[in-house]
Amino acid sequence: MKRLLLTGSLSALCLCGYAQQKLPAILSGRITAGESESLPGATIALKGHHRGTTSAENGRYRLEKIPAGTYTVLFSHVGYRTVQQAIRLKNGEEARLDIRLEPVSRDLDAVSVTGRTETREAARQAYNITAIDAKPLHNTTQDLNQVLGKSAGVRIREDGGLGSSFNFSLNGFSGNQVKFFLDGIPMDNFGSSLTLNNIPVNLADRIEVYKGVTPIWLGADALGGAVNIITNKKTRNYLDVSYSYGSFNTHRTAVTGAYTHAKSGFTVLANLFQNYSDNNYRVHTGVTDLVTSVIGPEQRLRRFHDNYRSETMQAEAGFTGKKFADRLLIGLVLSQNRKEIQTAAQMSKVYGGWYQTSTTVMPTFKYQKKDLFLKGLDLNAYGSYNLGHTQNVDTLNRVYNWAGEYKDNSRNEAGQYVPGGENSRSLYRFRNHSGIATVGANYAPGDRQSIGLNYVFTTFDRKGSDVLRPLEESYQQPQILRKHVLGLGYKLDYNDRWSTSLFVKQFIVRGEATQRVDIYTNPRWVPVFNNKSSTGFGLATTYFIADPLQLKFSYEKTFRLPEGDELFGDGINHVANRNLRPEKSHNLNLGAMLNRRFGQRHKLSVEANLIYREASDFIRVDLADNRTQSVNVRGVRNTGFDADIRYSFLDGFTAGANATYQYLINTTKYETETSKVVSAIYKDQIPNIPYLFGNANLGFQTKKAGPEGSRFGLTYHVNYVAPYYLKWPSLGYRSDKNEIPQQLSHDLSATYSLRNGRYNVSAECRNLTDARLYDNFLMQKPGRAFYLKVRYFIHKL
Repeated sequence: MKRLLLTGSLSALCLCGYAQQKLPAILSGRITAGESESLPGATIALKGHHRGTTSAENGRYRLEKIPAGTYTVLFSHVGYRTVQQAIRLKNGEEARLDIRLEPVSRDLDAVSVTGRTETREAARQAYNITAIDAKPLHNTTQDLNQVLGKSAGVRIREDGGLGSSFNFSLNGFSGNQVKFFLDGIPMDNFGSSLTLNNIPVNLADRIEVYKGVTPIWLGADALGGAVNIITNKKTRNYLDVSYSYGSFNTHRTAVTGAYTHAKSGFTVLANLFQNYSDNNYRVHTGVTDLVTSVIGPEQRLRRFHDNYRSETMQAEAGFTGKKFADRLLIGLVLSQNRKEIQTAAQMSKVYGGWYQTSTTVMPTFKYQKKDLFLKGLDLNAYGSYNLGHTQNVDTLNRVYNWAGEYKDNSRNEAGQYVPGGENSRSLYRFRNHSGIATVGANYAPGDRQSIGLNYVFTTFDRKGSDVLRPLEESYQQPQILRKHVLGLGYKLDYNDRWSTSLFVKQFIVRGEATQRVDIYTNPRWVPVFNNKSSTGFGLATTYFIADPLQLKFSYEKTFRLPEGDELFGDGINHVANRNLRPEKSHNLNLGAMLNRRFGQRHKLSVEANLIYREASDFIRVDLADNRTQSVNVRGVRNTGFDADIRYSFLDGFTAGANATYQYLINTTKYETETSKVVSAIYKDQIPNIPYLFGNANLGFQTKKAGPEGSRFGLTYHVNYVAPYYLKWPSLGYRSDKNEIPQQLSHDLSATYSLRNGRYNVSAECRNLTDARLYDNFLMQKPGRAFYLKVRYFIHKL
């Protein structure tokens, strides 16, 4: 027995010694900037290997399970010079490497897409994703819509100027088929003051665009993809203040900042922004005679009832970098806006008095903790509830034309007062009682694999009343929608070249409403229940053929549950459709990406993606008596591609171009399931959706522009959209189809920075040639416009 124990002990010692020899190495350290200030968010990567990490709030980093060998470590951060450091690691060694990065100015005006610092890790995901570095754009007057509109596959269609309704299209799928997130949090209940077309670009650190297939941690019932706006969470103490003024009396102010107490971890984050515009740009249209209703010849007239104003405050306070929480923040979003309504869904109907106001009062809660209870287990939780309201004010009984003239219908022939409105006399005030709760957990037992679970619950319960019609029965009917999305995913990094993610999602919707029937014989309200449950699944895989060349493939069977505004209307120009069905789609992406350096001066990035979508009960927006309504199309197929190429020379010249082709056709052969007559629009191209568009830009910048730390940049951008039909191609006469013509627009901007980006001024000219531009349902966009912006930024408080 003793001999056996002795032999076993010796064997165990040998095994332990062998295991010790094979233990991988660990590399850790601290990244600082300036005078030993911690630098969070720096990228640490092993050159030539697909391994890396980022520095934490205190500037520290840690890379584990590194095989023994000699490596070149790259340390980088936007606004700082990249450092390379060679190091030799032995088995079982824990090496320490502290690095100080020196600041440089990097105020580019061109969009920086995949492969740049923080965006690099995002672009390496298996999903079809475009990552946009927003920091170089902070000096421009653009909002997030204008930034995203220059990306491959993305087309933004707005109904007018600042603050107008918009339609976001991603590879042909649009509207609510694309979901929006702020730091991974759904923006469904944020209110009308916190949308992409009125959020300044200063709020974003970077933007990730997922096309077709979305990861489970976003927790979305997104049919066409998702946009995740990532704010600056890495700089502990900073202040960013900007103001811009431009054409159409447009004023925009943004203040963002953060403060963290070094010892206690107490943190305050705040974002404040204000938008105002008269939106009185000129349009080409005829004037209707208010007596004869005859439309006169085309004139160039100003929009006269399109003012927009919004103010928003988003504030959070709590603790970061503590043992009990990496981030524990309690917040509040307050906003208000007033929007005048100039037209109906098309320009043929003009208003001069109707407007809408809305407020947002939304408390929020955020909790994040890495390595909760055990190493590798991360937890995220979020909750919010919007207590705000919206009110329509339509009390003028008038008919307007584009000259601003009106016919007063408030008196009849006998001189008696006749109440009315331009659309429908109303002081309807309603609350949507919209709330969101999300919980996500991810467990990574090692560097090679992880499993994630995510749950999202949303609730919508509209209640409203109108003092002008206190007994209106329709306002007393239930308008309730509750959605659950549960996702489970598994990720395996087989080696440094091959990574695959598998996932399954469960979608549940519970809706309750009523519909009026037998209006003329026995009018009554009958309940309409929209209860559905569906399961989706998919995968995303990527393989690096060589260090600069990456292949991607992703597939998802997905579902999207209708939103409250689609089912119950938005109170303005979008009418209700309580019979709307959930839509589903099979989404497939195949892509390749190449990032290649040629020496130390030249850098080339090329990306191309093929897309295929097969959708059922596809939800599209259609015209309904000068208003719009969401309707189902039983079958739609979308095939296409997008491509992007970018070149840069040193730090001074950039050039890029992208193109998107998307062909959406109606695959509904019969109008009803029992019909045997082939539909007249079978295999027709889906109308009111651009099928071919692209962008190109040139950028130049120089450091030799004055005192040390100064920089001058110049950017030129061009956008092209091919002509497309507003209505179904096979219906009506060609003269009635209202083809939306070819469009070509040019933009030019210049930026000058001092003190390494502390003081900045920029000037922009949009639509340089004053071309006629059109958007959703042939709505005319602004002509030539000029903007000036000043900005102050400091990152040490």
